[in-house]
Amino acid sequence: MNLYLQDIPASELAPKAIQETPAPGKDPLIAHGLQKEQYAGIIGLAIALIAAVGFFSRRVEYAIALAVIISAVVIALFFI
Repeated sequence: MNLYLQDIPASELAPKAIQETPAPGKDPLIAHGLQKEQYAGIIGLAIALIAAVGFFSRRVEYAIALAVIISAVVIALFFI
């Protein structure tokens, strides 16, 4: 097997050069503006799931709704 070896050009930066990191809070990989829409979508999916389960069984729907309400109350108590 004959492999062609190619020289990789050296970087324009010196090997000991220090690169500046971006300032905290300005990370381009984090979408800060989409958080409200994501929360609304998650809540919408949860309501749709409870409604779909309730279509088949009312007892399961009530159990899920009660668990969600109790969880929200407990979470709120931890944040107070």
